Amino acid sequence: MIRRMTYADLDQVAANEAICFSMPWSRRAFEQTLQKKETVYLVAEEDERVVGHCGVTNIVGEGEITNVAVHPDYRRRGIGWKLLEALLAEGEKAGIAAFTLEVRAGNQAAVHLYEKAGFVSAGRRPGFYDRPKEDALIMWKR
Repeated sequence: MIRRMTYADLDQVAANEAICFSMPWSRRAFEQTLQKKETVYLVAEEDERVVGHCGVTNIVGEGEITNVAVHPDYRRRGIGWKLLEALLAEGEKAGIAAFTLEVRAGNQAAVHLYEKAGFVSAGRRPGFYDRPKEDALIMWKR
């Protein structure tokens, strides 16, 4: 089930974030984000467990997508696709006309997911990520 993130989800989201990323957002960062009216955060839930999450911030009609994550035990089941598809739909309802995101250049599974959703590479940020150091691809869907 895909639904809006709530404060009750924060512990599970923060735990999932820590498993998925080498430089994870904190629980407090997610809590602060939920307080902003220009953001939409979704979770994927299975058997009352949050197994994925993603979010978008509306910046004057452009959506910055962040934190697309699926717990490793639940990958390759289409959950990332369902989350992204629902997030794009919610963003469009909120008036977002174009979406952007950054992804590790070496994360081919994520790059493929974004390309499938209509994103195209529009540039590179050298050395953007740490742990390990890696370039970021800047992708847009217009």
